[in-house]
Formats: sequence, structure tokens, C-alpha cells
Amino acid sequence: MHILIGMAIGFAVWFVLRYFLTAFYTVDQNERAVKTVFGRADRMGSNMTADSPLGETLTDEHKTRYNYPVVNVIQPGGPYIKWPWEKIYKVSIATQTMNMAADPEDPSANRGGTFLEAVTKDQLNTGLTGQIRYRAAENNLYAYLFGVKHPISHVAGYFVSVLRERIASFEAPAVENERGADMSIATGVSINDLRKNLRDLNEHMERECATSAARYGIVLDASLITGIDPPEEVESALAAINTAHNQVSSDISQAMAAADQKIVQSKRAVEIETLNAQAEVEPLIALANQLSQVKKNGPDVLEAYLRNVRLRLYAHAQNVIREVKS
Repeated sequence: MHILIGMAIGFAVWFVLRYFLTAFYTVDQNERAVKTVFGRADRMGSNMTADSPLGETLTDEHKTRYNYPVVNVIQPGGPYIKWPWEKIYKVSIATQTMNMAADPEDPSANRGGTFLEAVTKDQLNTGLTGQIRYRAAENNLYAYLFGVKHPISHVAGYFVSVLRERIASFEAPAVENERGADMSIATGVSINDLRKNLRDLNEHMERECATSAARYGIVLDASLITGIDPPEEVESALAAINTAHNQVSSDISQAMAAADQKIVQSKRAVEIETLNAQAEVEPLIALANQLSQVKKNGPDVLEAYLRNVRLRLYAHAQNVIREVKS
């Protein structure tokens, strides 16, 4: 009898320690939590991600593949209480940073996570370096916790596949000067094009990876590709091409500046000659208008005007030669 009482007391003590004292929990400020009841996540009715704003980032085919339940998210605070048949999954929503070349499942991949290899459109192997900033999607914690086994591995693999496809097909936009002539003689060298358009490449990766929240429950805050390095055997040739390109660009710029200066000088000379011609024409026009007004008063008035003009000329002349009719 005493043994049974002892066992009962021991069981009661164990039950209190095991379930009652551990029934209380809190959620930190940078955490969110999801509760499961008998292994089933606490859901918000029949709501699914395909019907939420996240579903707008997916195609119709992917909506059926990545259609997860919307769960109730436990916000920071507490203490909260849970029953023995309930389990709490806590998730950090703080933004984290990882090397884009790092493989979460194979640390030795990509030369120990130092750089990511990709092939350009002209069949050159190049090394990429950079970072990825990511965080758990609070509005799709079901996918993060229960949808895939290692969400960050899926996101990293998806990012790398999209990046390599973009590198292999990347073509820089045509750059033309104001006269419509292509000034980049290095156009077509893929590594040059990629280096000049790193910002566009990063923006493209952010757009393409916008579906990661709906697919895997991870939001890619930003991708920052910082370096694109060609193979060592190509580096010297590429440096020579860039040096020649810079020299030719400098010569073309100087020639264009000299041509623009001559054009401006020519325009100025034309303006000056035009003003000079106008200055010579204006007195003649004024004299013609004056003679027209004089003629309107009669033919004798015009003769008198011409006679007065001759007299003034005679006053200033030293010698006068007149034609005498025989």
C-alpha cells in the first residue's frame, strides 16, 4: 500500500515538474511562435497562402504546389500557457546575412564558400562574391517550419540557379551618345558588361527572388553582388582591352570636344557677319524710306532734296569734275 502511495506521489511530482512548470513560455521581441495541437498547426480557419497577397507573386502552376495553410502567429509577450498536448515552435524574424557562395548543406562547396562560379555568355568561367540578407516570413511561417526541411538551403539553391541563368544570358543595354553612335568598343565582353551593370543585376535578382516568401517562407531583403572576377588567364587580356578602351574613349572625347568647339566658333562667326550685314543694310533701308516719303510730296521736292545733298558734298570736296555737254 505504501508503495502505491509513493508511486502516486512520485507521478504527481513528475507531472507537475514536467508539464505544469513548463507550461508557461514567453516570446522575445525578435521572435514569433506557432502552436501545434496534437501535431497540427493552429490555423486561421481555411485561409491558404494562394488566396493571400503572397499568392500574387506565384504563377497558377506554383499556386497549387506551394499552397500552405495560414497559421495563427503568437506575437511577442507572455507569459503564455500551453497544454501537454501542445507544442510551441519559436522562429527568429531578425534579418540575417550569409555569404552567397556558402552552401548550408556542404560547407566545402564553392571552394569553401569563398566565391560562386558561373559561366558567362561567351563561355568564360567567372567568380562571384557577395552577400544575401534574409529573414523568416512572418506571414508564411507554415512553409518555414513545416513546408520544407531546410528553408535556407532551398532559398540559397534557388538564388544560385537564378543568378547563374542570368549571368549566362546577360546582355548589357546599348549605350549611345547624343549623336547616336555606340561609344563602347568593349561591348560584347561579358565580364565588362556585368561589372558595369552590377546594380541592374542586383535589382534583377531581387525581383526574381520575390517569390521565396511564398515558396519557402523566407524573405530575401536584398542581394548584394560585390565582385565579379575573371579567371587568372583572362585577367591580363581583359586589362589590356580595358586599357585600350579607356584610351580610345579618351581620344574620342577629345575629338568630340574639339569638334564641338569649332562648331560653336563657326556659329558665333556666322552671327557676327549677320549682324554686320544687318548694320550695313539698315541705313540703306532708312534712306529708302526717307526718299519714299520725300517723293510723296511731289517730284520737285525730290529734285530739291538731291540738289541740297550735292551742295553739301561740294562743300567738302576739294576738286569737282563736271561733265559738260558739247
